[in-house]
Amino acid sequence: MTSAGRFAPSPSGELHVGNLRTAILAWLFARSSGRGFLLRVEDLDRARAGAEAEQLRDLAAVGVTWDGDVVRQTDRDHLYAKALEQLTAAGMTYECFCTRREIQDAPTAPHAPQGAYPGTCRNLSAAEREDKRRLRPAAIRLRAAATEATVQDVLHGSFTGVVDDFVLRRNDGVTAYNLAVVVDDAAQGIDQVVRGDDLLPSTPRQAYLASLLNIPVPEYAHVPLVVNAAGARLAKRDGAVTLGDLAAAGVGADRVRDALLASVGLPPGALAGALEAFDPAALPREPWVWPGLTPAGQ
Repeated sequence: MTSAGRFAPSPSGELHVGNLRTAILAWLFARSSGRGFLLRVEDLDRARAGAEAEQLRDLAAVGVTWDGDVVRQTDRDHLYAKALEQLTAAGMTYECFCTRREIQDAPTAPHAPQGAYPGTCRNLSAAEREDKRRLRPAAIRLRAAATEATVQDVLHGSFTGVVDDFVLRRNDGVTAYNLAVVVDDAAQGIDQVVRGDDLLPSTPRQAYLASLLNIPVPEYAHVPLVVNAAGARLAKRDGAVTLGDLAAAGVGADRVRDALLASVGLPPGALAGALEAFDPAALPREPWVWPGLTPAGQ
């Protein structure tokens, strides 16, 4: 497979209708452009027993299909280690011993972007690093040579965001998301990334990292979220927002799929029919307020 899109959920619980809407859109983007479509389980953190099986079941229930086997991040640490070795050999990493509180309390460097890591551990001497290793294990940070990067997005156009010395590997030895996602997409031939627009601010970091690893930057499309009546991002606490909860209330997966398709102006029914009518340029740019669904006839 030479090019593909993907959906990459974290198995922390059941997918809610916002996740399913994004998955459907990712499938439509990929299939409409002649790409393959892959499924990757991002299970480096927050995995709950049984959640992966529930998510695969729910994706299938709304018609989302994928090519080949499901890939899991926990099987791919050798790829992340190789990328980290490449960056380290080029002098692009350093050890960081800061706690979250220390980062929060540290003064911001002059002219540094808001929210950027202040560089506390960037220029420690060998002796200082040795002293700090006795207190706690180190995270590995990128030694960035830029403070911002610009990406092109199908829905948002040109977007410029912060690049800082972000974490590549946490101090517990787990690969950080920004490194894992870049390596995974490249290894799987994924050249189109469709995901929720809450992830747009982190995308310039990933594109910058890809450039350092000589990895092509994928095409991005960050789609609007599904929100509750108060305008907040939809969550399980909002009630019947998973297929399981909706089924228990008498609402089947087909009705949920049709509501999600209608929210982006597409006809009801199987995704193959929606694919014929799909036009990325016609997608809404604003969040969709979940209306809730009641059993037919009520």
